[in-house]
Amino acid sequence: MATMIVNGREIEINGEKNILEVIRKAGIDLPTFCYHSELSVYGACRMCMVEDDKGRLYAACVQPPAAGMKIYTNTERLLHHRRMILELILSNHNRDCTTCEKNGSCRLQELALRLGIRDVRFTQKKTAGSVDVGPALVHDQSKCILCGDCVRMCDEIQGVGVLGFAYRGSQMTVVPAFGKKMSEVACVNCGQCAAVCPTGALTVKSDVDRVWTALHDKSKKVVVQVAPAVRVAFSEAFDQEPGTIGTGQLVAALRRIGFDRVYDTCFTADLTVQEEYHEFAERLRTDGHLPLFTSCCPAWVKFAEQFYPEYLDNISTCRSPQGMFGAIAKAYLPKELDVAREDLYVVSIMPCTAKKFEAQRHELGQNGVLDVDAVLTTQEIAQMVREANLNFDKLPAEAFDLPFGMATGAGMIFGVTGGVAEAVLRTAARAVDGKTPPVEFKAVRGLESLKEAAIKLGDQEIKVAVVHGLSQAKALIEAIKKGECSYHLVEVMACPGGCVGGGGQPLPNNAEHRELRAQGLYNIDQQRELRCSDDNPMIERLYRQYLGQPGSEKAEELLHTTYASRRRISGEEVAVEPAKDAKTKIRVCVGTSCYLKGAYDVLKSFQESIKECACSEEFDLGATFCLEHCNGGPNVQINDEYFGEMTPSKARELVQKLAVERD
Repeated sequence: MATMIVNGREIEINGEKNILEVIRKAGIDLPTFCYHSELSVYGACRMCMVEDDKGRLYAACVQPPAAGMKIYTNTERLLHHRRMILELILSNHNRDCTTCEKNGSCRLQELALRLGIRDVRFTQKKTAGSVDVGPALVHDQSKCILCGDCVRMCDEIQGVGVLGFAYRGSQMTVVPAFGKKMSEVACVNCGQCAAVCPTGALTVKSDVDRVWTALHDKSKKVVVQVAPAVRVAFSEAFDQEPGTIGTGQLVAALRRIGFDRVYDTCFTADLTVQEEYHEFAERLRTDGHLPLFTSCCPAWVKFAEQFYPEYLDNISTCRSPQGMFGAIAKAYLPKELDVAREDLYVVSIMPCTAKKFEAQRHELGQNGVLDVDAVLTTQEIAQMVREANLNFDKLPAEAFDLPFGMATGAGMIFGVTGGVAEAVLRTAARAVDGKTPPVEFKAVRGLESLKEAAIKLGDQEIKVAVVHGLSQAKALIEAIKKGECSYHLVEVMACPGGCVGGGGQPLPNNAEHRELRAQGLYNIDQQRELRCSDDNPMIERLYRQYLGQPGSEKAEELLHTTYASRRRISGEEVAVEPAKDAKTKIRVCVGTSCYLKGAYDVLKSFQESIKECACSEEFDLGATFCLEHCNGGPNVQINDEYFGEMTPSKARELVQKLAVERD
């Protein structure tokens, strides 16, 4: 076995990709800003510099390990180097730390304390500036340290690519294309950019003050629902291990904060299973719009509305469990709680930032009144517990309120990738022969980005795919479009690991924490007496008293929804070299995805080549904001023909070829 020496100790090299991984295996927490094991290596921050026995410096994150290397991590030279880097970063950073959303969880703040930075010798260049507040996220460029984590997360893991570097030198910043707001581009509000941001440049939009206002309003009845993934992550905010089941203490805290009723979103997860299974069975029977895509993840739904509207008929019409709870609460709780519908205030506690966007969808409301009034992430409810001066460790465990507080194990596992598919399969297996099925479908479990399973239900083989991360979802849809694979049921979750890795979960939100949270949900499932959604007596009661049966007219009204295409800009063009009688019309896509891949240089190359051409009047050159072929950009349309992966040199060759044909 090959070895290398780290600070005088011999450490085995066992497949590590870089020196940094070997060093961390040796128990040394070498500081970094831009390194994430799930993202490509960027090597920008230089905090992880190490020194070898010959005095050479290496960035540990990009340098491969080699047998016999002798590396030092804490020489006098390196300590001076790291402190200097931190001072330079801090001089170009808005240091209003005491009022920053990341105060206490900021990586920059942590490293400044760890390395003993007591004074910044350089002039502060950044102070508070304009802040972009979207439906779910807040973008403050004055706190950006240009680590590139958000850029790579959005592009590599989510496949959306709305963030990129703009300008150069001291003017460099991270922004959406053309300086637009996050709400004006294709952002799906998943919050993964905020989850990896080491500072307060990207944070979750807080609704804490709105909820406090409602709680203090005596005319309001405030009820709250708690999502499955929250219960295995909330305790982390109070120094407990990831995956610790803190349901009872959380319920107790919510009552002491002032919520009138505390309910469980897992109840409506069980309800979702009933409706989704009914829909799935009907589509199987009629062979209509398969595969059926799950609809619980609002970031995935918005992604499909923007990039794959042709598949909207394939997405389940079932509302998410949050959406179902809001509709049921606003329909039936006013009478039970003796309050007017407009005075019933429904709060959701979610692991997901995209749920904030989902709650604002006009489809999820009635007569202009939204079903869910406010959404708090796990981070935000932890903040409220602190503001209420509650000692979380000393709170007794309390139970949810009935009737919307009873849930089966199937509802619990909705919070982990594969959980929705498994819950539906449990009900499907029960429906085949009426017997108790094997309740665990382990083929759809695990944190692999794509899981495939063929499951025998009666005489029919059901093909299932489970993906998490929108980049993987994009690859799967493209494979389906090309006929390379086919399925009956596809579960999609935008966040790595599913809801346990949601953008609003406590930090750090890394792979290790996600795995422990997922195991926590499976542990709850195993401890439940009822593990199949159709065994929930409160669901049976709800159908008997109010809804009738799955798929009924009342169920369709309250529990189902519609989707619509969200193409960013439809048909809007910008003329660059207009020509009324031109025979060749060229349109270069400069939408966000293509722009980030170099569309501006392509457009410039076309413009220069046409000007050099003797028949320039034959060309009508323009820019358009979307040709709707984003995966193969930069894209160009010449008359009725499309060209992908365009480069400046290819653009010049095309103009020359077209000019020759004109002659």
